[in-house]
Amino acid sequence: MNENGTKITTFKKPKAGSSGKHYAPEELVAGILSNNIAALSKAITLVESTKQEHQAIANRIIESCLSQKKETLRIGITGVPGVGKSTFIEGFGKMLTQMEKKVAVLTVDPTSSKTKGSILGDKTRMQELVQDPNAFIRPSPSGGSLGGVTRKTRESIILLEAAGYDIVIIETVGVGQSETAVHSMVDFFLLLKLSGAGDELQGIKRGIMEMADAVAINKADGENLKAAKLAEVEFRRALQLFPPKENGWIPKVMRCSALQNKGLEPIWDVIEEFVKTSKANGFFERNRQEQNKSWLLQHIEQSLKNDFNRDAKIKKMLPNLEEKVMNGTLSPFNAALQLLAIYRNK
Repeated sequence: MNENGTKITTFKKPKAGSSGKHYAPEELVAGILSNNIAALSKAITLVESTKQEHQAIANRIIESCLSQKKETLRIGITGVPGVGKSTFIEGFGKMLTQMEKKVAVLTVDPTSSKTKGSILGDKTRMQELVQDPNAFIRPSPSGGSLGGVTRKTRESIILLEAAGYDIVIIETVGVGQSETAVHSMVDFFLLLKLSGAGDELQGIKRGIMEMADAVAINKADGENLKAAKLAEVEFRRALQLFPPKENGWIPKVMRCSALQNKGLEPIWDVIEEFVKTSKANGFFERNRQEQNKSWLLQHIEQSLKNDFNRDAKIKKMLPNLEEKVMNGTLSPFNAALQLLAIYRNK
């Protein structure tokens, strides 16, 4: 039995070259609940798989884990490439594990539109945190998902919560719609910014700033310290232009140097203050409920898309209609209507 009273089942690693198909969902769930890293990693791999047989197993695992998950804080971290997200997360994560908190990090690497491959190099960029027994880092390919957030990130969060992690950090590639995607699945949204790179004006964009619960000016050290202080003032002025948030929270602006581990504790203090405030006024729970509703609708959309693409009649008709659209003899809209008509009448 573990400290939570859960029966611990010994989980055997697969033999070299094994696909791991012999794992039963119950065995994987038992491994997850006892925080067996091999079981957790295998389960996330099944969740991320596009194979139907893997999805069936993954769905059973997720359902079992839903009733077992503990109260976890979900933190989203985003920012432009080069802002220092990986360095920040490593320093921040190490600080949290020193506070005896179990930290999981889900990082998303962009998938090549040509080769369909991903580098998945975040573990190499967080060499100290990856060796911490109280930390779990899982890089995942975005698979072309909008905003650089893998479609299965939400399901992975459920597994991590069942495994007993106190804090789940989600890092994105920081391009396109990533801010919106991350914001829809976390409790606290941290926006990392740079100073002296024209980033101050970029940060004033309404859509990004409205979502941030806090803005941290990273790399505030050395010769860049003066510019970081100026950027801090500019962002505070920008935030005054926006109406109060629904939960009454006023976003904070801070400076930090992830490389020198400076300014990280005040950021955690702000997060704790945010959680306390939002739980007291009921926003925390309402936000989680709205996220669950959003996940439902998005899953329906994705499932319909997958079912549509797997339909035999659609597969047969699609190449011919694609050719007509490419040649300009048929509009994309009419082609889509024809395919949808076939799908509805199947």
